[in-house]
Amino acid sequence: IDHKILDNGLDISKVRVPIGVIGVIYEARPNVSFDVFSLCFKTQNACILKGGSDAEFSNIAIVNLIKEVLQNNNINTDIVTLLPADRSATTEMLNAVEYVDIIIPRGSQGLINFVREHAKVPVIETGAGIVHVYFDKDGDVKKGAAIVANAKTRRVSVCNALDCLLIHESQLQHLNSLSSELASKGTTIYADTQSLSHLDNYPKDLLNQAEETHYGTEFLANTMSIKTVSSMEEALNHIAKYSSKHSEAIVSENAETIAKYLNVVDAAAVYANASTAYTDGAQFGLGAEIGISTQKLHARGPMALDEITSYKWVIKGDGQTRS
Repeated sequence: IDHKILDNGLDISKVRVPIGVIGVIYEARPNVSFDVFSLCFKTQNACILKGGSDAEFSNIAIVNLIKEVLQNNNINTDIVTLLPADRSATTEMLNAVEYVDIIIPRGSQGLINFVREHAKVPVIETGAGIVHVYFDKDGDVKKGAAIVANAKTRRVSVCNALDCLLIHESQLQHLNSLSSELASKGTTIYADTQSLSHLDNYPKDLLNQAEETHYGTEFLANTMSIKTVSSMEEALNHIAKYSSKHSEAIVSENAETIAKYLNVVDAAAVYANASTAYTDGAQFGLGAEIGISTQKLHARGPMALDEITSYKWVIKGDGQTRS
């Protein structure tokens, strides 16, 4: 990673090393088994996989195939282990202090909360995304409509999907245009009183009055909330209160407003005039990802090869001693 030679002749290198044994707990997606193994294999980490019961037999078939290929290439098959799908196996891994170096949960907020509350092994939190798009008073309606529709409806069950549209009160007259594609795709909306009164073209059976709980919810469905704000400061305060620090976006043509938003918002990925659907390891040019970290220590955002390694300092000398 880095290299320098000091005046005293010491040759100092900073070199990348595997973390060791990585435990990954995930729920319904068996492709995670291949993704995690391939990333760990390329970084010389061993991995312990704990999938959910919904994909139990797919995970068994995938790991059996991986082990078969490893054995055919004379590689130790124990570098990948699939735990049973029951919860007792999760508890065992969360407490395996001397055997597991780090645990990465991938899935619902409930799973992440359970792992954080019960783990004795260090945890990197990933996945949960309460995502906002702020449509500023200087926002372009055509860009905004495309971004909102893509962020919400491209794939509604993923962590980078839009959950809450924040709209400046001066732009309420454009709300029907901003939401027209959502209507055609059957998106259920929970709107505050101000925005509700401007959605006169939206299907009535898909419109609901928003409650407080709708502003802190990761819907993971074709559902979205709308909140009217009187200023960017109010939008920033709303995001600070409800965000899970995953992905946040602004739609604006004002360079000063954009700069402030990008600087102030505390999230792993912050966008200006682009869809939050891009928060993805492959889209960032990283290849497969092991998860999207929403915390600040060690790694943040999509975690790929670099993020599942650590480093150490290697110092080569010729008898130097420190005075």
